[in-house]
Amino acid sequence: MKAILGIDIAKLSFDVALLIDKKFYCKKFSNNQSGFDKLGIWLQSRNIVLVHACMEATGSYGLRLAEWLSEREFVVSIVNPAIIKGFAQSQLTRNKTDKADAKLIARFTQALIPEAWIPPRVEVRELRDLVDRCENLKGMLVQEKNRLEMQRNEEVQKSIRMHITWLEKELVELEKAIQQKIDKDPKLKSQDELLQSIPGIGEKTSATVLAYVSFERFKSAKEISAFIGVNPRQRISGTSIRGRTRLSKTGNAYLRKSLYMPALSALRFNNTVKSFAKQLADNGKTKMVIIGAVMRKLVHIMYGVLKSGEVFDPAYKTHKNFRIEENVA
Repeated sequence: MKAILGIDIAKLSFDVALLIDKKFYCKKFSNNQSGFDKLGIWLQSRNIVLVHACMEATGSYGLRLAEWLSEREFVVSIVNPAIIKGFAQSQLTRNKTDKADAKLIARFTQALIPEAWIPPRVEVRELRDLVDRCENLKGMLVQEKNRLEMQRNEEVQKSIRMHITWLEKELVELEKAIQQKIDKDPKLKSQDELLQSIPGIGEKTSATVLAYVSFERFKSAKEISAFIGVNPRQRISGTSIRGRTRLSKTGNAYLRKSLYMPALSALRFNNTVKSFAKQLADNGKTKMVIIGAVMRKLVHIMYGVLKSGEVFDPAYKTHKNFRIEENVA
């Protein structure tokens, strides 16, 4: 029996809504291997062999489950949350619970049949695991440094300093491992060199982007901007509503965060970006709007160099491979 499986993902758990012949069966599972195995048993108990599963693109929370489902030859779709939100509005959906969201995603999948997600290569998944671990340790390091500032007990201070030293050494080793993983894979190495040819994009940003964005599955730079959530969202209605244009923030928050510092760097060292930012400033755009537009500009440039296979050229607009569509607030 073929069924629709709507999945609402959270960090520690996920809710599923199994839709069969207009009837829902709902359940909650832990977002770990034990939860995945229990989901498999639950589906088997209902004689479910063919499944079209769908979830929102919410950073790394759902990737492990998506890979697990794909390995069992289920069809998996990962959809931008903005699309699901639009569908909810068209359905006049009012309830906002994990269970209700899972049902909504199932109805969306049944109605629109989103395209299947293609799992990344093993090398990319391994790179993502290293990048994730590096980010986790950075968070621990910040927490420990904050604890050290507040701690007055000398013995505890000593323990915290030892942990900080270990974390710093481990981060250095992880960053080496990330670069080695990229260098050993010809495709990743080539893409890394192209990305780092862009002023403002360093090895850390390049590794994060390569770990999380499969550029070949997107048809345009605009689609990638929406996936990351750096596309503009305007609030204009009639003659009375003229709200500020902001980033949509409907995509991958981790990727969006990783582009903030490169945008600031590009504003200093990338002449193409500086000229672009000046035009926006001359048009009266605020500082934060300009930074958001620069983040989006970098995404367009990254898409351009990877699409063409050529290193960044400051005069890219005159080159046929670098006529990248712009959508700037």
